[in-house]
Amino acid sequence: MSASDDISNDIPDGARPAVRRVDEDGLPLLERLGQLYMHDLSEFRGTLPEAGGRYPFPRLPLFLSEPGRRAYLIEVGGAPAGFVLTRPLDDGAEAIGEFFVVRAVRRQGVGRWAAQEVLTRRSGRWGVAFQEENPGAARFWREVVASVAAGGWAEESRPVPGRPELPPDVWLFFETGLGASAERR
Repeated sequence: MSASDDISNDIPDGARPAVRRVDEDGLPLLERLGQLYMHDLSEFRGTLPEAGGRYPFPRLPLFLSEPGRRAYLIEVGGAPAGFVLTRPLDDGAEAIGEFFVVRAVRRQGVGRWAAQEVLTRRSGRWGVAFQEENPGAARFWREVVASVAAGGWAEESRPVPGRPELPPDVWLFFETGLGASAERR
């Protein structure tokens, strides 16, 4: 089954999702989507916006400037619908550092399709982290990883760096095979 087979029939044919790489010119759009993302996470992290009403997201520009990091925009029918931010891990694996899909297209297969698309663009070792306290994320990532992992996965709990007040992250580590649209490193 391909990722496109998982797209719900709720999405009109002309509004199929796409994932495209974003460079520094896309930072303002990612920052706006990042506010929605940080708002969603505030439910689990207990964070409030700063005095000016914005949520801090200081790591976001790093995904556009640091070597090995990548930013992808998820679009549905040409409209921005979320993002995927990846980064290298110290052991050489790649990780999805941040992942967001706007509420209007959630539970329609867009997020699953986008995650599968990014994970299969580069074969090799991957890691994905989430917090068990976010049951939607826990279910989503276990299902996605099960659909792309070549030979199963390992699961482990790790503290959130610099955030001892948060519950530990659950990490899924796995390997993907070469995807049809492989991206060169």
